[in-house]
Amino acid sequence: MTFGAFFDIMEGVMPRSFLIKFALVSLLLGGAFAWLVPGTFAQVAPAPSCNDVIPPSCSDSVCRARLEADVTACDKEINVYDALVTSKQQEGASLSRDVAILNAQIAKAKLSINAAALQIASLTESIGVKKQTITTYAAQIDAEHQSLAGFLRRIDELDNYSVVSLALSDQDVSQFFSDLDNFQYVEDAVGQSLDIVGTAKKNTEQEQAALEDKKNQQTDLQYQAQLEKKFLAAREAEKTQLLKATKGQEKAYQKVLLEKQARAASIRAALFALRDTGEIQFGQALEYANAVSKKTGIRPAFLLAIFMQESGFGKNQGSCYLKDPDTGAGVSIRTGNAISRVMKPDRDVAPFLRITANVGRDPFNTLVSCPQAIGYGGAMGAAQFIPSTWVLYQNLIANALGVPSADPWRAEDAFMAAGFLLKDNGAVAGSYSAERNAACKYFSGSSCSRSSWASTYGNQVMSKAETIQTTMIDPIENS
Repeated sequence: MTFGAFFDIMEGVMPRSFLIKFALVSLLLGGAFAWLVPGTFAQVAPAPSCNDVIPPSCSDSVCRARLEADVTACDKEINVYDALVTSKQQEGASLSRDVAILNAQIAKAKLSINAAALQIASLTESIGVKKQTITTYAAQIDAEHQSLAGFLRRIDELDNYSVVSLALSDQDVSQFFSDLDNFQYVEDAVGQSLDIVGTAKKNTEQEQAALEDKKNQQTDLQYQAQLEKKFLAAREAEKTQLLKATKGQEKAYQKVLLEKQARAASIRAALFALRDTGEIQFGQALEYANAVSKKTGIRPAFLLAIFMQESGFGKNQGSCYLKDPDTGAGVSIRTGNAISRVMKPDRDVAPFLRITANVGRDPFNTLVSCPQAIGYGGAMGAAQFIPSTWVLYQNLIANALGVPSADPWRAEDAFMAAGFLLKDNGAVAGSYSAERNAACKYFSGSSCSRSSWASTYGNQVMSKAETIQTTMIDPIENS
């Protein structure tokens, strides 16, 4: 609804001059929409394309078309090396095969780095356009605010007329009625100006949202480029070490192969801690994560990082037992002290009692999370679901695993539960910003931008995911 329409509706309820002054004062005291103007962004220089022929200068449209064409070319070349790696991996292990795979992975990584740089360059240009559009809208809003301030002063002058003041003044009566006509003109002008401000504000918010989306895309590409650079360095080092250790001899390679296989077996056998559930072998955890990935599309390393983060967080926070189902109070297993807010009574106690009954657990001697600084505790098992959330997913989990009922304290069920929740939180997009934001929501229920505490959690999860991928999953997959 426009401001003019709003005034037409409310005019019969309150004096029109009062409504105008109220709206104007509210807008002017609200600030000049300074928050709508974004901060500056680091300008990323266009990187060379796959064939290093980006022209040094050209018009925006020509540059964008060239960048898009070069990205397409890079993607085609990347697909070629992907196919080569896949075909070589199907061959029996040999020195020549592994060197060919490393060469293809190195070439692919270089192309991926260049493709990301091209896309970043294109996004930088788009961000510049969005910033200019927002600046234009901000200037329009500022100009209208100045006009509205003048209108407000004029309304105050006109609204202060009275019959007594007219009688006591030497003002001509015709001038008084002329001022009344001016008052009507000012009212109309105010309505138009407020409509302009409202439209500009809406357009600015839309452009701001689009700008934030572009910024997230740029962040994702920069992160992906960093990962590709690390992958490239690792593959080049591996190739150098392989050739140095074998000196090109197949017999020596067999010894290197046995060492790789032994390392992969050691990683699989390593214990992976799960909160309130115990430990399982990493190989088993990876199997669960791969199964979840097939069902939900969640990246295995990211899913494993969530559980690693929750396990460490659990050790830092301790756990509690529910003791009073009426109040949700309980005790700390560390100190034995009574603790209130262990579980929210009107939301989680009844579901918790049903869940524990279904899996044959004593509800008053089953570990749940203790309350933190604010809110309630009550999160259960390795995935740390609160009972009221678990019941929303329990049938989905049971159907996916083919079991009669889902158990929060069974590792396989917990992995599947976390996968479904992370998918609903947006992690299935697979980008850095999407996974990080999904982790923040998993922890706090809100996005990273709304909580510095949740943001720290998200950052730690993403760091763990990278470590898990490069030091645990890659060695197993490449053995």
